[in-house]
Amino acid sequence: MSASVLVIGGGSGIGLALAHHYYALGATVSVISRQPAAGQQWYWYQDELQQHAITEQLLQQALQQQPDTIFICNGVLHDAQAAPEKTIRQFDTEVLLSRVTSNVAVPARYLQLLFNYLCKTPNIKLLVLSAKVGSITDNALGGWYSYRISKAALNMLVKNLSIEVSRLNKSAAIVSVHPGTTDTALSMPFQANLPQGQLQSAASTALRLAHVAAGLQPAASGCLLNWDGSILPY
Repeated sequence: MSASVLVIGGGSGIGLALAHHYYALGATVSVISRQPAAGQQWYWYQDELQQHAITEQLLQQALQQQPDTIFICNGVLHDAQAAPEKTIRQFDTEVLLSRVTSNVAVPARYLQLLFNYLCKTPNIKLLVLSAKVGSITDNALGGWYSYRISKAALNMLVKNLSIEVSRLNKSAAIVSVHPGTTDTALSMPFQANLPQGQLQSAASTALRLAHVAAGLQPAASGCLLNWDGSILPY
């Protein structure tokens, strides 16, 4: 079991469920989030995601807890600005840039700041929440242009980082992972037509992701994993 866990983007949904899961197991849990602390059950750092210096300071404080497992859970599928596109006719450059910022640039900033820690920490595990719809090979339905593009870019980001870290730390395991369809605000508008049993609670998804993390090995570093730990195509 992980002795110390850092959850970035842990203020709600899957991230918050992961924090609850590991705390219940007795792990030291640190959370970085834009959301205010919902109680002081764990170490909580509020990041306004505005100033690079603030984020770096918060992260360095969190790393003092020496996490052996790190989750990055930031991501946006839809917001008040726009829903996922059903056709290229709905494509908007500003929406794409917004999704790339949330789904790629924010995780990239954290990964940049985590680089030295990842390179020097034996057996470190890093799991970045991605999405199966970011797989180019698996895409048979089309649509959701901005979200698919941003998640495909995120998968490349994680792959790139895994290669660079492996040159300095062969024991590191860095992956992107599809958590499965979870009952959160992100999936809420798209739940009506899901097959029975596909929708998971946040607690159930956290349990599955924790199981993937527990079994994660350096040989899988750079892969896009499914919620069950199997390897998905890029």
